[in-house]
Amino acid sequence: MSAIALANLPDDTPDPVTSRDPATGAVLMQTYPTDLEAQIATARIAYTGWACQPLSARVDAVRRLTGALRQRSQEFAEAIARDTGRPMWDCFAEVEAALARVDGCVRAYADRCAHRRHEGGANGAVAVRHKPMGVLAVITTFCQPMLTPLSHIAPAILAGNAVIFKPSSRALPTALLIEDCIKRAGLAANIVQIAVAQGEAAMDLAAHDGVDGVFFSGSTQVGQNLARRIAGRPGKLLSLEMGGNNAIVVWDTPQIEDAAMLVVQSAFTASGQRATCARRLIVRETMAEPLLAAVKRLADRIVCGAPNDETTPFMGPLIDNRVADGLVQSFIWLMSRGGRPIKHMARLDPQHPFISPAIIDVTDMRERPDVELFGPLLQVIRVPDFDAAITQANATRYGLVSALIGGTQEEYNRFWANVRTGLTHWNRATITELPGVPSGGVGLSGNFRPGGYYEADSCAYPVSSAEMSHPRAMIGTGFAPEI
Repeated sequence: MSAIALANLPDDTPDPVTSRDPATGAVLMQTYPTDLEAQIATARIAYTGWACQPLSARVDAVRRLTGALRQRSQEFAEAIARDTGRPMWDCFAEVEAALARVDGCVRAYADRCAHRRHEGGANGAVAVRHKPMGVLAVITTFCQPMLTPLSHIAPAILAGNAVIFKPSSRALPTALLIEDCIKRAGLAANIVQIAVAQGEAAMDLAAHDGVDGVFFSGSTQVGQNLARRIAGRPGKLLSLEMGGNNAIVVWDTPQIEDAAMLVVQSAFTASGQRATCARRLIVRETMAEPLLAAVKRLADRIVCGAPNDETTPFMGPLIDNRVADGLVQSFIWLMSRGGRPIKHMARLDPQHPFISPAIIDVTDMRERPDVELFGPLLQVIRVPDFDAAITQANATRYGLVSALIGGTQEEYNRFWANVRTGLTHWNRATITELPGVPSGGVGLSGNFRPGGYYEADSCAYPVSSAEMSHPRAMIGTGFAPEI
């Protein structure tokens, strides 16, 4: 797929899909929706040949893909910065994380999907092998436009699947770079295809009979809609990676400045536009004042700006003005319901979606909204004891990530055992990238199909076989004597 000229097209051509730079509003790309029916049909044909390739050939293909991606690291960082508005340092960090994830999928597949054979002497052997799912749809959001799709695509093609990748319309340039690297890696035609679609078309792709599984990363609302759309179809795999109302708990630590830095990193990295960002700060009442003062001092010093500003920013813009306006309205709503602002949120540019990070104490609110406020907005809850801290951390339908800052080993053990999240950290930021381990959430954050190191589990299914080199049988009872 490539960008299509917007001239001399028939009147019935669908509206173009537009990708814009959130920091400037400039149009990065306009292209037209692809023919999903044709893409699914060609993917099914391509899959049959790709699945028959020996594993060694698919491993070589993934290795070549890693090399092609690495050669264009600078281009990827620049594309991510244009697509998302994030600072360059953060974009380079995503590139490195994506390369590590692609490279690590080979080891993960060898571990999770190894061919096992147990010899049974005269009774033959028992073998366990894995088959690819078939044609997989990968549907992703704009937040990490290189890391997230490659975390699905690389394990999927390694297992022998064909992939139709539907990126966010806000991150098409990065998606096209991925497509180009796949071509340079020499993968067979149509093994990975980029689908351009908007609105219900993504749902239609997921529900299509020619698609055997769906990997979705994005909002809980869209994930729930996907689950409803394909409900009652147990033969179609659905892997959901969604958002979180994540809690970071600070407890009994003399290292206030370190704790404050971890809180700021957790809440405001990527302008809070990462599923693993902290949304709630739960703190012991007796240490709330010094901690909040330290957090506010740091937040007041955060530089907001475009990726290539002369002064390196910590935060970029939100993805668009509608999202920025909505987050400001959410902050105002929290204040109107009893929230006490510690640091106000403000629009920094009337034309572009730059906003200041905000902190608000919601301890005294009677009913706190259990929603993912996707941006640099941190809600503070003060609690008297550790049991209350655990209760508040669990006061959500989500279950993506939690972190305990401070506390003892015994308290961390209690925290780990009782807080219901798929990722649980101690003295680390909630956004910590974890190579070589599974990653996923529970509740409204996922459906028990973790990605990361366990992604291979969803890309292939086990087939157990009883095997002998020639037929041999004996029936001992229940037959009348032969006449």
